[in-house]
Amino acid sequence: MPSAEPRPASAGLAYHQLQRLGARDAWRPLVGALILFIGVWYVLAILVVAVITPHNVDGEPVTPSYLSAINVWWALAIPSACLVAWLINKLPPRWLFSVLGRFRWGWFAGCLGLALVTLVVTAWVSSVLPSQGSSSVDLSGHLNPWTSQMRDFLLVVLLLTPLQAAGEEFVFRGYLTQSVGNLFHGWSPRARSVVAVVVPAFLFGLAHGIGQDVPVFFDRFAFGLVAGVLVQLTGGLEAGIAMHVMNNLLTFGIALAYGDMTSTLHVTESSWWAIPVTLTQSLVYLALCWWLSRRMRVDRRSAEGVLEAREPAR
Repeated sequence: MPSAEPRPASAGLAYHQLQRLGARDAWRPLVGALILFIGVWYVLAILVVAVITPHNVDGEPVTPSYLSAINVWWALAIPSACLVAWLINKLPPRWLFSVLGRFRWGWFAGCLGLALVTLVVTAWVSSVLPSQGSSSVDLSGHLNPWTSQMRDFLLVVLLLTPLQAAGEEFVFRGYLTQSVGNLFHGWSPRARSVVAVVVPAFLFGLAHGIGQDVPVFFDRFAFGLVAGVLVQLTGGLEAGIAMHVMNNLLTFGIALAYGDMTSTLHVTESSWWAIPVTLTQSLVYLALCWWLSRRMRVDRRSAEGVLEAREPAR
């Protein structure tokens, strides 16, 4: 549960500063990020997809085995990020969770509720606006028939999609945010916090494919910005993970019920009308999380003196 009183804004370290608790060599943040991206983005992806779905490595069409491979790949990003932080940065992996060095389950549960409220509001806004193309929420059609493939998809979505969403947050809002904050340690505090949000958000958008159009990229970039700002405001990954999990569960659930998984997973084009929907989701969730974090007195910085008390890094 969150502490009874929040840390003063001047005390301790912000989330993007936590790599300073490890080894401080200037090369470590960049080398660690490169190892994580090469290892997770290429080597690990190739191995997992080749093992789980060797006859459908491009996901055309998306099958339950292909979706499970993608989800397992990103789930493995969680221990991968922790391992890189430990081996390269000499940073105990617990500092990837939050400024308290642990995952704050009470705060996370509250964020799941806020994410659900946000998605209901977003779905309503989407329904009253003109078509957003592939991003539209259309619940007026006929339900897809229940089949064994739908059953398998449903199991994959329920069991593995939360881990996939968490894996992306550990990489982009976790390790990468801390690495960027460490790389630009000499900058002013405000500039360092801004770049620690913008750079991971931009890379998060690019990571979804170079063929995406502007509205689709904006949707991913905006999500990355909001999740990054929430890391700064709440001192941990919980809020971003909660929104990511609920968003993906809803998206895949609608695809199973009314659409198809292939077009949902490989979306590259959308309408400019998708941008107001994206802004609704982003700003509503950001406002609600800011409000609840103040009500719950969520710590946004580590304990005062944690940097001075750390063991000398070797």
